[in-house]
Amino acid sequence: MPKNTPKAAANSKSRAKMPSRRLPEVEEPTIAKPTERVVAIVYDGMLILALLFLVGTVLTVIGTLLTMQAGTQSAEAQSLPTWYQNSIMTPSFVLTLVGFYGLFWRRGGQTLGMQTWRLKTVNSTGHLLTWGQSFKRIFAACLIPLLCGIIGSVVDGSRAVLLASIFLGWIFNYVFCLFNPRGLAVQDMLSNTITLKMPKLEHEGLWSGFKNRKQNKT
Repeated sequence: MPKNTPKAAANSKSRAKMPSRRLPEVEEPTIAKPTERVVAIVYDGMLILALLFLVGTVLTVIGTLLTMQAGTQSAEAQSLPTWYQNSIMTPSFVLTLVGFYGLFWRRGGQTLGMQTWRLKTVNSTGHLLTWGQSFKRIFAACLIPLLCGIIGSVVDGSRAVLLASIFLGWIFNYVFCLFNPRGLAVQDMLSNTITLKMPKLEHEGLWSGFKNRKQNKT
């Protein structure tokens, strides 16, 4: 049996004195800050505007072909009938907005803008939203801006005042976070959902969320 040499004994002694390597602390998800939410919405807003423009263009062409005679000169241009705008175009815009957020929230809890800032929307149990919960959250987010818009139109019927009132109502949803003890927005409380800031280690990419949800179904 080989004897322990002084060098081996010194090495074993030094290893015994080495401090154990501490594991990194696991960062917990936190309530998303209002500034991060607003920036994420601005990111998504550019994509939503492009989608609404595309939907509006298609519906305008269809409406023109179905309800009017298209002229060849600018003087012959006409407006689409009011019934077509209210019963076809407006609901289509609403469905586009609901479909955009609902699809991303149901699949991975994140839109493209939310992924940039590691934000994720879940329900009160920490699961991804259903279609019903997504619609409820969107309606909750639009409730205060809609009420402000109605008040603005009653006080002053101009388009500028109407848009300014809606914008102030939208801002109020996130200013509310500063006064809520938990940092929740108006839509968080009304829809019983929450938007979290995810840690870097636990952050899941948008397309990974789509893929994992598909695998769980199979």
